[in-house]
Amino acid sequence: MSFHPYLSYMKETYHKVKQLLEMINYSKYGWHICADLNLVSLLMGLQLGYTKYCCFLCLWDRRAIALHYIKRDWPHIAPFKPGKMNIHSPLVEPQKIIILPLHIKLGLIKNLVKAMDKNGPAFKYLHEKFS
Repeated sequence: MSFHPYLSYMKETYHKVKQLLEMINYSKYGWHICADLNLVSLLMGLQLGYTKYCCFLCLWDRRAIALHYIKRDWPHIAPFKPGKMNIHSPLVEPQKIIILPLHIKLGLIKNLVKAMDKNGPAFKYLHEKFS
């Protein structure tokens, strides 16, 4: 279920999404939710914007740039407590969230290109094709 058609006329905020979930009786049905990363942050009660911990699954540190391609195991977030890693209580269970495949693909491609040798033939090929 996607909330974007319902939220197209209003600004997405934690309280409005919470109200919408109450109106559709989400707690009764417990649907899976497919959403973009901004809405996922709202659903999980995370702070929006450039925050240190922006992942709803683990304690991936956005600012620890030196570790991004080295560290493979980041600790899980548990439990979700307002004031610690998030500013609100989660509105849904993390297991009920489905990340859009496009976001996953774009993230993988972005990281692949960042990790490529900038002087290598593969990077030059991509540069020629997309320039």
